[in-house]
Amino acid sequence: MAAVLAAATLLAGLALLPGFSPLATAPGGGTVLGGVLPGTVRPGFVYLPPGFDTKDRYPVVYLLHGMPGSPDEYLSGTAFAQFSDAEISAGRLRPFIAVAPAAGPDRGYNGEWAGPLEQALVGRIVPWVDRHLPTIASPSGRVIAGLSAGGFGAADIGVRNPGVFGSIAAWSGYFRPLRDGPFKNASTAELDDNDPTMLVRADRDELLSARTRFFVSTGPYHSHWFRPAQTTDFAHELRGLGLPVTTFVHSAAKGEWSAQVEAGLLWAFGT
Repeated sequence: MAAVLAAATLLAGLALLPGFSPLATAPGGGTVLGGVLPGTVRPGFVYLPPGFDTKDRYPVVYLLHGMPGSPDEYLSGTAFAQFSDAEISAGRLRPFIAVAPAAGPDRGYNGEWAGPLEQALVGRIVPWVDRHLPTIASPSGRVIAGLSAGGFGAADIGVRNPGVFGSIAAWSGYFRPLRDGPFKNASTAELDDNDPTMLVRADRDELLSARTRFFVSTGPYHSHWFRPAQTTDFAHELRGLGLPVTTFVHSAAKGEWSAQVEAGLLWAFGT
């Protein structure tokens, strides 16, 4: 049965996404298609859930990878598709679409999800996805999430665009911009404009009105780069502002990213 579902999902996906090709088939009937998303130059992927049907409408999670890195960190590093298939089939997750763009010209790019990458995501990728796939095309149907530098990007882009994304998840992220990539020669004002901690203070009323919600998680693996306290401090800031936030702390380095991604998906799409 899963093979039949996967074949049907694959055919539907290929018909809807010109220029994309099969990348992987998860054992539970979902499928992953690879291709270059608008505004980017190297392949990302789109995940379609088991039983995907163009007559339905699906929420979407936009997955931002770490830097340097590639979207395949979700497929090979976290078993994202296998977990999603199993939990959707078991009824513990709502069926959803995932979109993972690639940053920079190659996997060695080590900047930030900001500037041109934010413009590509918000201005080109999200509208393209809504045109080509049966999505819930509103903030309530969109989640932006990321690992490490992707976690910073999710917080920065999400807070700056509450009319686009209703839910924000940062997994082992950080919450102050680094002076690299588009911020290499940034002014203090430009850094402040992309500082999630300062932004939530300045935009509290707008975020409350938009009902933006947050999920932040951490673990020990990144502790030599970004202290887990940065995550818990950001969560404390959100709570102090009255913004809804869920926190998750994974105690072991082994399986840290998988555990955070899985907890974040259950938070975003749990039934």
